[in-house]
Parts: sequence; C-alpha cells; structure tokens
Amino acid sequence: MPRDRASKSGGGRLLVNGRFLYARPTGVQRVSMALLHQIGARRHELEDVFPGGIQVEAPPGDAASSIAGVAMHKAGRVRGQLWEQVSLPRQARRREQGQDDLILSLSNVGPLAAARGITMIHDAQVYTAPQSYSKAFVRWYRFLLPRLGRRNVQVLTVSHFSKQQLVSYGVASEARITVIPNGCDHVLGFASDMATVDRLKLAAGRYVVALATTQPHKNIAVLLRAFADGAMGDVKLVLLGKASAAEMKAAYPFMPDDVLFTGAISDAELRGLLEQALCFAMPSTTEGFGLPPLEAMILGTPAIVAPCGALPEACGEGALYAAPDRPDVWQAQMRALRDDNGLREAMKAKGKVQAGLFTWERAGDVLIETLRRCSRQ
Repeated sequence: MPRDRASKSGGGRLLVNGRFLYARPTGVQRVSMALLHQIGARRHELEDVFPGGIQVEAPPGDAASSIAGVAMHKAGRVRGQLWEQVSLPRQARRREQGQDDLILSLSNVGPLAAARGITMIHDAQVYTAPQSYSKAFVRWYRFLLPRLGRRNVQVLTVSHFSKQQLVSYGVASEARITVIPNGCDHVLGFASDMATVDRLKLAAGRYVVALATTQPHKNIAVLLRAFADGAMGDVKLVLLGKASAAEMKAAYPFMPDDVLFTGAISDAELRGLLEQALCFAMPSTTEGFGLPPLEAMILGTPAIVAPCGALPEACGEGALYAAPDRPDVWQAQMRALRDDNGLREAMKAKGKVQAGLFTWERAGDVLIETLRRCSRQ
C-alpha cells in the first residue's frame, strides 16, 4: 500500500522484522539483536504509542515464543526474502483499524510493500565497495535501498559518515535519516576465557588481532605485507573469524606462513583474546561504523585503524592511524606500541574513554525517541 493511502491517526502495533534471527551471525546481526534487547527492556516506554503491543514477526520454523523480552509471532509458509517481501507486510495490514502496523527492520533491508516501515541501512558499501559482494547481491540492494528510502517513514543508519553516503547515492534525503551509533559495551558482559590464547600458544602483548576476511574493502592485504618475511619479529598476526587459512591463501598468495587463525570462537574467548593482544588492527578502506576496534578499546587494548570511512568518527583520538596502502606505516605503529610503554598506556586510557561514549543504552535512547516520533507517521 503506498504511504499516501495510510492513515495518520496513530496507534496500532510495532512489528520487529525477525528475519535476521535466521541469518548467519555477522556484525549486522549483533547490532540488530542488541537493539532488539533495548526494545524489550524498555517496551513500557512505548505502550502509549503502540497500544496494540510490540512483537517480533518471524518466519516459520522456530519454537521460541519470545526473544529479548519481546513476544514472537510466526506466520507464513515461506522464509527468506519471499517471507520478508510478501508475508511480513501482510501481517501488518490492519485496514479495519484505519492504519497498518509499523514494521521496524534492523538488518539493512525491509519489505517494499509495507505501508509504514522503518529500516536500518548500516552502510552504502554496495555503492562504494561493490567488489566485496556478489553481483546479484549488489543488484538487489541497489534496487531495494532507494525504494525503501522513499517509501519508509524513516531510515536509520549507524554513523554520520554512512548518512552522508546514503544521501550522496540517493538512497534517502538527509531529513529522512536518523543516526543511531552502535554500542560496544556488550563485550564487557562476558567473562574472559583464555582457551583461544592457550590453544594458539600466544604470548601476552606479542600478537596483533585482525579480521579473517577476503572482502577487498577490509584491506587485510596491507597487514599481511606488514608481517611478510618476519618483519615484525616475535609479534604474530592472529586473524579472527571463520575464514580459513586455505581461503585466505587462495585470496592472498603472498600471505606469510606463520599467520595464525582462531576460527569461530565464543564471545568469552574473544574478550580473552583481545585483552592479551598488543593491539587490534583494522585497515579497511571503508566502514559504515567500525565496531571491532571499539570492542578492543573498551577492554583496554589499543587499536590501529585506517583513516577511512566511519573509523575516525567512531575511534576519534582513542586510536592510532595508518594509511591503508602503507605496510611500513602499519609496521611503525605496531612497533611503537610494542616498544614504547608510555604510548601503549596512553592509548589504552584514551581508547577506553572514546569507546565509553558508545553504549547500547545510548543507542536505545535514540531508537525509542525515533519510534515515538515516527509512530503517527
């Protein structure tokens, strides 16, 4: 139903798009779940604007009756994109009450057929870094995003950099985009587990953590070159995530043989790994936000990042910077942290202060206010 046919009388329900619950775990899914927890914990703040209630609308196949303190309703016979584009908007239609329910989608995409929708679009990387995705994925997102931007009552994103990018590529107008920065304090909720540190026989302060990924915009190649030929001495490079040594070697034939891989690890193991590291390194040429270095910083682990995308916005003066195409500068920054105790301690303190600005409670404040503001649109 086109927006101009929807009533502005207010009321109805808030339906949270639960398709993300069935997706593979990624940073986007983590953000979506954290924001859903904020809605669940503070749903009483929305009772007056959503008298019909709040629920997660999900595809069939999951036995849970609630998640994050929010009731879950499952409907439809299909899953995936077809469920999101067809079944979900059907659940929101309330013609007998004069106004459709509001659908909140937190994971980049939402239903085009929704009369009233809010979608969080985390970045514009299908425009700025299309080489990191399949051609079909890029085509679908480039078709869908600007249409959501025009039809939705509001678009959410995670940084002012992403907002500028979405405006620049015509996804939505500046007035229709609200910025809700990520929180990073979730990592404090897990007890440190040293299982990965012990398994890989890592010495405290003698390894650098980065992401195991073959996506070109993540720019891991510059770190691999920085560690080539034993240039970093006894400091090891540890790559975090599911990408295997074989996958990385296929993408980067010059990869040093002594790079270590964590594989998939628990949140508790991640905390233990970060707390013992010399630093976290993120050389991305673009990022919609940049959550991993903040997770390290809030734990007191220094971060080195590229001055690209939203990384300066997120990390501020709490991180060191290195040019994305200069392996020698990355080497110099890592050696400085290794050899200069005063610098290392200063960056630990600065990093904690900067990361402390980004909490899920603050993100929840903006989300709740946005939902209230948009409830009658």
